[in-house]
Order: sequence, then structure tokens, then C-alpha cells
Amino acid sequence: MLWIKAFHIVFIASWFAGLFYLPRIFVNLAMVPPDSESERQRLLLMARKLYRFMTILAVPALALGLWLWLVVGIGRGPGNGWMHAKLAVVVLLLGYHHVCARLLKRFEAGDNRHSHIWYRWFNEAPVLMMVVAVVLVVVKPF
Repeated sequence: MLWIKAFHIVFIASWFAGLFYLPRIFVNLAMVPPDSESERQRLLLMARKLYRFMTILAVPALALGLWLWLVVGIGRGPGNGWMHAKLAVVVLLLGYHHVCARLLKRFEAGDNRHSHIWYRWFNEAPVLMMVVAVVLVVVKPF
């Protein structure tokens, strides 16, 4: 079980690295001058590769988390309301991941609708979700 926990944490940390950095690329993309096509294409290439990589990392992170919950039994039974809250955070993270894909598609289509300031704020969401998830898992407040 400790090996599963360890790899779950490694894959979660790796997935979060992508969730932290991809919106930062979006900030840079939103700031690219219209006449700088090579810079735009370079940033789009980085964003596409990072999105694929973080998606690959999310799969084992989720699978190992499900294994810990459903097979090992962590967070099951009475007095484990923290797990329900953590699962809600995981659903929000999956939604955020999906929104990142949609935003990337808009950048690829040349249809960005947000300023670099909006993306800076958007970039803060996974940080907040990570803090909530860690507190729920470590403190188990309910």
C-alpha cells in the first residue's frame, strides 16, 4: 500500500506541475504581438506537448487514487467526510484540466477571448485546489 501511495503522490505532483505551468503559457500566448507568428507557434507547440504530457500523468494519478480508495479502503466508512470533499476537489481539477484543453483549442484557432490578466487569475485556481486537497487529506477536518 505504501508503494501505491508513493506513486500516487508522485503522479499527482507531476500532474499539478502541468496544471500550474500550462496557464502560464496561456499568459504568454495572450501577450504575443499579432505580428509574431513564430513566437505564437513556439508557445502553441509547448502548450500542446505539455497538455499531452499532463494528461498522461493524470491517468495513473487518478487510477492509483481510486485503488487507494476502493481497494485499500482509505477514506471509506463512517467519519470520512473529508474524502467526499476531496473527491469534489478532484472533480473540479478534472474540469479545470478540460477547460485548459478548450482554451488551448481556442488559441490554436486564433480565437482567444481573454486577456493575459484573466489567465494570470485562472492560473491561481489549481494552487487553491491543491491547498484544499492537501489540508483535507492531512488534517481530515470532518
